[in-house]
Amino acid sequence: MKQIEGSVCAAKGFKASGIYCGIRKRNDKNDLALIYSEVPARAAAVYTTNLVKGAPLTVTKQHIADGIAQAVICNSGNANTCNSNGIEIAEEMSRLAAEQLGIGKDDMVVASTGVIGQKLDITPVANHIGKLAAALSESGDEEAAKAIMTTDTVMKKIAVEFEIGGKTCRLGGIAKGSGMIHPNMATMLVFITTDTAISAGMLQKALSHDVQKTFNMLSVDGDTSTNDMVAILANGLAGNQEIAEEGADFDIFMQALNTVTIALCKSIAGDGEGATKLLECDVTGAADEATASVVAKSVITSSLLKAAMFGADANWGRVLCAIGYSGADLDVNKVDVAFKSAKGTLPVCKDGAGVDFSEEIAKKILLEKEITILVNLNSGEAKATAWGCDLTYDYVKINGDYRS
Repeated sequence: MKQIEGSVCAAKGFKASGIYCGIRKRNDKNDLALIYSEVPARAAAVYTTNLVKGAPLTVTKQHIADGIAQAVICNSGNANTCNSNGIEIAEEMSRLAAEQLGIGKDDMVVASTGVIGQKLDITPVANHIGKLAAALSESGDEEAAKAIMTTDTVMKKIAVEFEIGGKTCRLGGIAKGSGMIHPNMATMLVFITTDTAISAGMLQKALSHDVQKTFNMLSVDGDTSTNDMVAILANGLAGNQEIAEEGADFDIFMQALNTVTIALCKSIAGDGEGATKLLECDVTGAADEATASVVAKSVITSSLLKAAMFGADANWGRVLCAIGYSGADLDVNKVDVAFKSAKGTLPVCKDGAGVDFSEEIAKKILLEKEITILVNLNSGEAKATAWGCDLTYDYVKINGDYRS
């Protein structure tokens, strides 16, 4: 398993593109992306748990019900959510792209991100879809990654290479996500491609299992979006024997998928709206994985703790507070807490009570860009990790005038 250059174009047979078509008010950012597989691919996806869902999610779910897709089209600048004609628009986006690619519209994954409740005019898409298709290339992944960004400040992409059955396989992805991020999916879009041969059923199984420990353990601000989607296409061009059941090959595939999704999680968390720091909460010593997950998510979503991390304040009592209201069944008198960064590790709590520590050393540790909150429940062997970011003044500034 090794990281390689690229993202959604790293695997054989995939091309991508991204352009500005006029959905956004500003023309300095791309707002329309396309990812295309030269052959039909196995497809799987997971979606937001929010009862209010964007029209593209409904359309995509219908399109890939047969486990097959060949392309992805996505716009930014408008979420196409809570619109009376949303389904019609999403279907038309699919049709326009499919026509250019010479495939069926039901083989399209369609996605949108941006402002909720504003009608999406199909005209800019219709006027520029030819240009988008013509721009498809094996080096178009960065333009596609730019096109799905909203308040993101950096592109989020990664690819890995691995071997299954003597065949070299590749898996890569791009993501967007900065605000409206909370466990059980978030305002993020993630598109993953691979040339691994794997059945649609096993692909869905892999993705559904993976998100429980990755994207569902990610939080920026406590809001669960209407438009989250993680979609994966596997076109089988690596030539390995199709993975149709659990076993060694499936385990290798799961490791590759997990490597990519964890990297994307960290990229999203570190680029949270207004964020200055990536936070990671590692919970160990739990009686079971469910307890570890609940505790990790509770800590990472605490607004008070997030604010303390912004101020480099080792206010560890906020960690204990978050553990206490998490709903987990545990003995708080066994809990140990420490803060860790590139500057070192600092124990701040032992057996549920504070220990003496240097505020000067604590400040140095917490001024780093990446901080890990270590929580040991000392009650078992289970563990879990959650990711988030600090809470800053800029988060309010960004969301105070998001529509403008």
